[in-house]
This record gives sequence, structure tokens and C-alpha cells, in this order.
Amino acid sequence: MKKLMMVAISLIIACGSSFAETSAKEIRKERQEINKMAKKDLSAKVSKATKKEAKRLKKEGWIVSPGALPLEKQLERSYLMEYEYTEDLYPKYIMANAQSIAEHYDAAKTAATSLAITNLAGQIQTEVTALVENTVANNQLSAEEAVSISETLMTSKNLISQSIGRTIVVVECYRVLENKNREVMVRIAYNGDMAKEMAKKILCDELEKKGQRLRDQLDKVLGFRE
Repeated sequence: MKKLMMVAISLIIACGSSFAETSAKEIRKERQEINKMAKKDLSAKVSKATKKEAKRLKKEGWIVSPGALPLEKQLERSYLMEYEYTEDLYPKYIMANAQSIAEHYDAAKTAATSLAITNLAGQIQTEVTALVENTVANNQLSAEEAVSISETLMTSKNLISQSIGRTIVVVECYRVLENKNREVMVRIAYNGDMAKEMAKKILCDELEKKGQRLRDQLDKVLGFRE
């Protein structure tokens, strides 16, 4: 019995070590991508339109924290990411922004990020709904199936919001108000493929609760199957 217990403990430790190693690799890879993006941003020229927008925001009192990318660079990166699409014209990144006010910076940032994630869930709903409509237009999905998927999608915003994983903060700035409170504005991005995978899982679970099995149709809608 003692030997069996020791084997079980060893397996738990090994699994934990393996999970930690996988997580560390994922975090390292993500940081490398962000670092590469930051270096590219620093060397890239900022467009006139971006400079104009940055000037407007600065005039309104918006500034960035010390050590952060200049506001112009953050905005330029945001615009570039927003207009990146996959081969099937689906957004490479789904993006959302929000603002919040609090006495302290961290509290305002936390509230703004939470609201941005809620807004992001709405963006994911919109993008997936468009895919559903497009599939009907191409006669790959019946109208009844589309209605069922769309209705389920519209009631799943909270589930989508709760299931959103790691996001990328693309823009982060703040301003000090007359009452000394801080107003923080953030814009976040979420990988488009991850969004589709998450939406598919939530839709499958919710539809199956209703006794409807549309997994194959969802594969077509979300581009997982030809």
C-alpha cells in the first residue's frame, strides 16, 4: 500500500512538473511574440492619421505610464492588428476597448479590463453570427439550424466572457481628472482562432443541453471542416 501511495505521489509530481513546463513554454512563446511586436513597433514609422489621433488624445489629457510604448506606437499597433485577416477574411484578432474611473490607477485598470472583456464577448458574438449568416447564404446550413445556433449564441455572452483566456493589452493610457481620480482606457486583443474554438465548445454544450446535436454544422460554420 505504501509503495502504491509513493507511485501515485510520484505521478502527481511528474504531471505537475510537465504542466508547469508546458505553461512556461506557452508564456515564453507569447512573450517572444510580444517582444518581437514591440521591437517592430519601435522601428516602424507612425502614420499621419495615427499622429493626429494621438495628438487629440494627449490634448484631452491622456498619457502613458513611464516605460510603456509611446501612445502613437500603441495606436499604430492597434490599427494594424484590427485590420489583419485570415485567408477566409476572418479577423486574426478580435478587439475591444473600455474606460473606467477609480481613485487608484490599479482599480481603474482592473475595472476597464473587465469591461473590455465583456465587450470582447460581444464582438465574438457578432463575428460568429456573421459566419452563421454567411453559411446560410452559401447553402451550407439550413435556416432552422442557423436560427437555433444564433439564438443560443445570443444567450451565451456571459459564458463567452467567462471563458476568454489570455488577452493582449494593445493600448493602455490614463488621465488624471480634476478630482484627482484616475481614468484608464484599455484596448485588448484576442486571437481569432481561439475565439472560434471557444465559441464552438460553448455552443456545442448549450445546444446539446437542448437535445440538439449540431457539432458537424458548427465545424462548417466556424471553418474547422471543408
